Amino acid sequence: MTAILGAGISGLAAGHYLLRKTPTLPLTIYEATDRIGGWIRSERSPDHGYVFEAGPRTIRPKGPAASNTLELIEELGLTDQVYSISSNHTAARNRMIYAKGKLNLLPNSLGGVLKTVPPFTRPLYFAAFHDLLAGRSKTALTDESMYSFVERRFGKEIADYAVSSMLCGICAGDAKQISVKFLMKDLFEREQRHGGVIVGLLKEALQNRKKKQPQSVKKPATQMARLADRAKAENWSIYSIRGGLQTLPETLATDLQAKGASIVTGTKCEELTFDGDRVVLRVDGKEQQLQHLVSSIPSYKLAKHVQKQHPQLASTLSSIPFVDVCVINLRYRRGDLLQQDGFGFLVPPIENLPILGVIFDSCCFDMDDNTVLTVMMGGAWFEQWFGKNPSDEHLLGVALEHIKKILHIEQQPDSYKVNLLRKCIPQYTVGHQDRVKAIRAYVEQHRLPLSLCGASYDGVGVNDVILSARKNVETIQQ
Repeated sequence: MTAILGAGISGLAAGHYLLRKTPTLPLTIYEATDRIGGWIRSERSPDHGYVFEAGPRTIRPKGPAASNTLELIEELGLTDQVYSISSNHTAARNRMIYAKGKLNLLPNSLGGVLKTVPPFTRPLYFAAFHDLLAGRSKTALTDESMYSFVERRFGKEIADYAVSSMLCGICAGDAKQISVKFLMKDLFEREQRHGGVIVGLLKEALQNRKKKQPQSVKKPATQMARLADRAKAENWSIYSIRGGLQTLPETLATDLQAKGASIVTGTKCEELTFDGDRVVLRVDGKEQQLQHLVSSIPSYKLAKHVQKQHPQLASTLSSIPFVDVCVINLRYRRGDLLQQDGFGFLVPPIENLPILGVIFDSCCFDMDDNTVLTVMMGGAWFEQWFGKNPSDEHLLGVALEHIKKILHIEQQPDSYKVNLLRKCIPQYTVGHQDRVKAIRAYVEQHRLPLSLCGASYDGVGVNDVILSARKNVETIQQ
């Protein structure tokens, strides 16, 4: 038998790919909480026409990991439930940052890059000149913080306002701590090879032109490629699933159970022991003998289970930090409260405010005649602003104070939900990739029948954790 720890989206996806590979495989998924889906949590109010999302709400359609997710959606029969937003939609074009006391619309065209747009004091194309003049780093680097890299190559304003706020939105993280390899690995490696990002891009483009390009072989269209092709043809910017993103893990779970998998919620792993080529898993006082274990739970939780037998592995697993985020959903029974439509706004840390940003949900999706907002707070600065155990009332008060200050919405929401998500997002701090390599090398060297997937290792987005599940279970020898 094979077991999976965790019934979040990565654990469920791991089950999907395991059964696709070996349909008759006896499979059980253990989930400690009373629900499946992990941090994906949609609270639906069909009578009032809106959805509150406590976690992710949209998925990006571009890139190999994104194509893999779209393929999964097709396999699950959810194609007709996809709700897409094209690149010319207001929510895709209008993205803002709150800086210097006001909301600033970020450039969404070449024209915007050529002129000075607040909060920047120079046109953004100056960043390219900064890179060309910066020269090579003084010493060869294997990694550095995102902030350090961007400041060196493109200037302090880009680091302070563009990149720092972007990381607040992606992982609630501090750009001065997050590894440049998290989002800019290719740019960083080009700079190290060629002495600059722009120089590197130009040199590699020239080298590629000189190489004889092989004739591309046209692949026959397949059912599973159609949604990705449609996303490209229709120029999607983001998409979700009707009824909320939780529809995806729910459908995955239903499909797995129909194929014979068992999903057990409300049950905790009590002990985990490796015995030769077997795993002994004790759950609710009962021991299970397993051929293989897939862990999709956070690295710090797995560390507790392997500490006794493999302390070195536990130490490395524990070294991946996580942050707390407060997500507050607000709904107003008026659809005209926003002065500027868009996806929402982010707040760079340099502004020294407790909120990370606000998403304008009702601009992205049909919420009837409601204004629906999601306020994100805390992250890497959670304890600094809120202490260890803030009350829901205090958190809501802070959110409403800043909604009033920034968006000038003075009325009280007609409904709301305070979601305090403890240790919800892993932080890929400098050296993260080396830590993950060390973890997987240890597992391989000790021949542990263990596979790791999920947000702790291979990316924090929905696309990332689904692809992480696929890659790491497809190598399992059954």
